[in-house]
Amino acid sequence: MTRKVLIAALPILILLAIPFLLRPRGTEADPASGEADKLVMITAHNESIRYEYEQAFRKYYRKRFGRDVTIDFRSPGGTSDIVRYIADRFEAEFRREFEANPANGEWTAETAEAFANPAVDRDPAASPAAKRARKLFLKSDTGIGIDLMAGGGTFDMARNAARGFAVDGGLRQRHPEYFDPAVIPQSFGGDELYDKQGRYYGVVLSTFGICYNSDRVRELGDGAPPKRWADLGEPRFYNTLSLADPSKSGSVNKCFEILIQQCMADANDPVAGWENGLNLTKRIFANARNLTDAAGKIPHDVATGNAAAGVAIDTYGFTEQEWNELQFDGKPHFFYVPPEGGTAISADPIQLLRGAPNRKVAEAFLDFVLSKEGQLLHSLKPGAPDGPLKHALRRPTIRRDLYGAEYREHRTDPDYNPYESGANFVYRAQWTGPYYSLLRILIKCIALEPQAELQRAWRAILDAGGPEKVPEAMAAFNRLPFSYRDIDEANRLIRKGKDRTAVDVAATCRAWSEGARANYLEAERLAKQGR
Repeated sequence: MTRKVLIAALPILILLAIPFLLRPRGTEADPASGEADKLVMITAHNESIRYEYEQAFRKYYRKRFGRDVTIDFRSPGGTSDIVRYIADRFEAEFRREFEANPANGEWTAETAEAFANPAVDRDPAASPAAKRARKLFLKSDTGIGIDLMAGGGTFDMARNAARGFAVDGGLRQRHPEYFDPAVIPQSFGGDELYDKQGRYYGVVLSTFGICYNSDRVRELGDGAPPKRWADLGEPRFYNTLSLADPSKSGSVNKCFEILIQQCMADANDPVAGWENGLNLTKRIFANARNLTDAAGKIPHDVATGNAAAGVAIDTYGFTEQEWNELQFDGKPHFFYVPPEGGTAISADPIQLLRGAPNRKVAEAFLDFVLSKEGQLLHSLKPGAPDGPLKHALRRPTIRRDLYGAEYREHRTDPDYNPYESGANFVYRAQWTGPYYSLLRILIKCIALEPQAELQRAWRAILDAGGPEKVPEAMAAFNRLPFSYRDIDEANRLIRKGKDRTAVDVAATCRAWSEGARANYLEAERLAKQGR
C-alpha cells in the first residue's frame, strides 16, 4: 500500500522539486521564503537610487556575511510626509507600550506632548509627569518597524534626533577613519555634515540651482536663460515655472531658505534681506505654472516643455540634462546651472531609528554607504568598478578623499566638486536655521493657500505696466505677516506648548493666510486702478 502511494505521489513530488533543481547556483534567496536577511528603509529617494542601493548592498552583504539581504523600501511621500509619518507612528507605539503598564498611569495630552519634546529635558518648570514620560521614552526600545530613514536634509534628521526618534548608529566607533576632517569634515559652509552623537550621517552632498528649457525660454521673447534666483521672479516667467510645495518637500524648503539667505547677505541687513527674500519667493510662486509634491518631478516638467524653468537639486538636474543630451544627439534643450552668487552645500543624510527591528543589518548598511564602495556608487558611471549597474546617480560623495585624479576617468561629473563650487556661499545658521519649520509654514500661508489671489494680483500688476507703474499695488503685494524683528514671537505662535494648543496654531496660520489673501485682493484692485 505504501509503495503504491509513493508511486502515485512521485509525479507531484517531481513537479514540486523542479524549481529547486533548476535554480542556478548563487541565485538570491526569495525574501518571502525567510532565507534572506531584511532591512526596512523609509525614504523619498527615487526608483533609480533605490534600485542601485539594493543591488550594491546585496553584493556587499553577501561578500562580508555570506548571506542574502533584501531592502523593503517605504515611500509614503516627500520628506515632510515621512517626518510626520514617523512622528505619528512613534506616538502610537509608545502610547501602546505606556498604557500596557498600569504603573505608568493614564495617557494624557501632557504625556503626548512631552514624550518626544526635547525642551522638557532642560525645562525646570516641566511637570514630574512630563519629565517621566520623556525619560521613559528615551530609555525605551520603542520601534515603528523601520530601521533607517534615508535622505531629506539635516534639519529634519536633526529634529528626529532631538525628539528621540533616532539613535547612535555607531559608525564613529566602528570606522573612526571616516571622520577624519580630510575625509568627512564635521561641518562645511555653515552646515553640519554629521551629528557628533551619531544620530545622522551625511551620505552625499546636495546643492541647489536653476533648471531651464532653452526652447521655452527663447519663446518668452528675451532669450537670456535664468542665472540668478531673482531671475525666476521676473515678469517674463509668468505662468511658466514648475515648483514644488515646500510643506511637502524638505529639499525645496531648503532651496527657498538658501534663496532668502542670499537676499539677506546681498542686503547686508538681515531685516531688509528677509523681506526681500520672501517677496521674491512670492513673485516666484506667482509665476508658477504647476506645483508638484516632490523636488524630483520639477526637472522632468521642464525637460518636457511643460514649464520653462524651475528650481532643482543638483543630482536631479544633472541626471535630466544627461538624459536630454542622449535624446537630442548631444544637443540638449534642458540645462541645470548653479545660480550666480553661489549656493549652499547641504548633506543628504541617513539615520538609524529607535527600536530598529533589524539593527545589525541596518548597521551593516551604514558601514556600506560610507565605505569606498558605497560612496563611489553615487558618483561613478554605470559599469565602472564600484559604479552603479544601470543608473548614473550623479550624487557628489560626502567623502572628500574620493574626488582625486584616480577616480576622474569614471566619474559622471569629473569637473564638479561641491566642496569647491559651494565655497563662495556661507550658510549662516543663526539667520534662518531656528526658523526652518516656520519658513515652511509661512510660505504655505502667503504663497500656496492664497495662490489664486497671488497670481491674479501679480497678473494685474504686470498688465498695468509692472511694479514701477503701480507702486501702491506693489506695496500691498509686498506686505508680510510680520517683520524679521518679530520672528521669534512668530516662531512661538506656530509651536504647540503648554500655552499653545493645535487650535491656537491653526488660528495663527489661518490669520496669516487670510491677511495675505486680503493684501493680494487689494493689490489687484489698486493695479486695475493704475495706482
